[in-house]
Amino acid sequence: MISKLKIYGREKIEFPEKKLLINTINAHSYNIFQEDPVFEKSLSRCDILLPDGVSIVWAVRFLTGRKITKIAGEDLFFYEMKRLEKRIPDVGTSRKVFFLGSDETTLKMIESRSAKDFPNVKIKTYSPSYTKQFSDEENRKIVGAINSFSPDVLFVGMTAPKQEKWAFTHFKHLKAGHVCCVGAVFDFYAGTIRRAPGWMIMLGLEWFYRLASEPKRMWRRYLIGNLKFFRAILIEKLRQSRE
Repeated sequence: MISKLKIYGREKIEFPEKKLLINTINAHSYNIFQEDPVFEKSLSRCDILLPDGVSIVWAVRFLTGRKITKIAGEDLFFYEMKRLEKRIPDVGTSRKVFFLGSDETTLKMIESRSAKDFPNVKIKTYSPSYTKQFSDEENRKIVGAINSFSPDVLFVGMTAPKQEKWAFTHFKHLKAGHVCCVGAVFDFYAGTIRRAPGWMIMLGLEWFYRLASEPKRMWRRYLIGNLKFFRAILIEKLRQSRE
C-alpha cells in the first residue's frame, strides 16, 4: 500500500555520499508494484523513493496527510551531476558517472552534452541488448564494466520495471555510490525526446504532454492506468477508515 511506502519529497534531495539505491515512483509504476512481487521489493526496499508524479504527491497527502513535493527523474539527474561537478578535488575522491541503458547513438549524445555541461565529471556508458531479461553472461559483462569504472553515480535508464528490478537484484554486487533508476531521462538529456514545457510541469500537466506527444503508446498508461491508480487509492482510503 502506498501509505506504507517511505516516499520522500524535494526536502530529501540531499543524500549522504554512501552506497544508496534511489528510485522514483509514479502512478504507472505503482500499478505494476501491486502486481509484480519483485518490483514491489525493488521499490519498498530501496534506500530512497522519490515521487515522480503529481498523482503520487496527491495520494500521499490524501492517505497520510504528509505534504511532499514532486521530484522528477530529471531533477535527480541534475542534482547528482551538479553535486559531482562542484565537488572539490581531494585525495581519494573521484567524479565519475556511468550510464547504463539506451542505444549507442543516444549515449554518444549524452557524452557530448555532459562534456560541455559538466567538464569535471568523467563519463562511461554501456548499451545493453534490447531483451526482456538479460542472460547471465550479459549481466556479468554489465556488472564487470560498472565495477571496473567504480562510478560515484550509476544511472540506469531501461524503463520501469526492468531498470528497478535489475538494480535491486544486482545492487550488492555493484561497486558504485548512488544507483539511480531514471528511465526516460536519458532521452530527455540527449534531446531525442522533448520534456513538457516548464509551465505544464508547474501545473502538473506533464502527463498530458506525454499523452499528446505519443498518444498511441501512452493512452493506455495515462487513461486506463490513471483510473486504475485512483481506484486503488480510494480502496486503500476505505480500508483505513475501517481500521
